Amino acid sequence: MHHHHDHSTAIGTVTGTAFTVAATIDSHDYIKTVILAAIGATVSFAMSILLKWIWKTLRGPQEPQK
Repeated sequence: MHHHHDHSTAIGTVTGTAFTVAATIDSHDYIKTVILAAIGATVSFAMSILLKWIWKTLRGPQEPQK
């Protein structure tokens, strides 16, 4: 048994919704989103480095495995 699904209605609905939302969002919101994303990525990266350094410091020197 072969089922054929026509996804054109779903794709049209999603595309239409995306374009409608994009048209109603103010350009300041885009700028704010980009700035907040950059800040979030920077803080996430910095925290990863800091936690990695803290973990290494707390564990102390490790003996090489033979």
